[in-house]
Amino acid sequence: MTDIAHAAGPRLRALPQELPHRTGALTLSARPESFPMPPGETALIVVDMQNAYASPGGYIDIQGFDLSGAEAVIGGIIRVIAAARAMEMQVIFFQNGWDAGKHEAGTPDSPNWWKSNALKLMRAEPKLDGTLITRGTWDYELVPQLQPEDIVLSKPRYSGFYGTQLDAILRARRIRNLVFVGIATNVCVESTLRDAYFLEYFPILIEDAALQAGPPELQAATVYNVEKFFGWVTSVSEFCALTNR
Repeated sequence: MTDIAHAAGPRLRALPQELPHRTGALTLSARPESFPMPPGETALIVVDMQNAYASPGGYIDIQGFDLSGAEAVIGGIIRVIAAARAMEMQVIFFQNGWDAGKHEAGTPDSPNWWKSNALKLMRAEPKLDGTLITRGTWDYELVPQLQPEDIVLSKPRYSGFYGTQLDAILRARRIRNLVFVGIATNVCVESTLRDAYFLEYFPILIEDAALQAGPPELQAATVYNVEKFFGWVTSVSEFCALTNR
């Protein structure tokens, strides 16, 4: 039991339920209950697996966040992508960042201008200007271990639904379920997952294929929020086991 789950108190009631089993659904072992998942109605969303967030020398590393878990997460995502493709699921990659002129990043009238650590870092160290999460740079590129054969979308803010064609792409394919992996669990992954829930998609987080920015408690907090309020939580091994059914 995580510290966060323990802090919720022993009186938190279990509320068992069973989701309806749709035609062609595979039963994914998840929390708080198993999830019936038709592969044709499901997309894998790979969030911001860029050098900026997962490679030594990238923006997150320069900023001082701990990247020690990135290699294991990349390995897990490779397995998840292979399983999703084997089940003929739609796979969608996101890259977070802006144009070289930072027009998409916002002005001082935008909260993003003040809260984006990448923008603040480039202002604090002018030699970095134009090098962090900027299209056309190494920092912006997806990590070399993940070479997409799929849809790749750019996003200018934390959520993959803001300022992108994600919702239209999903609805055109009659997709209802979204499986999330990537970095950072507590920022872009959670932001996109919450928006998915608000837009009536069914979100599923693969907890060991996602990495937080900050201390481990932040990973636990997002996992708890998803399990209790916004969706379902599963693991790399449970997701990949669907290919054997």
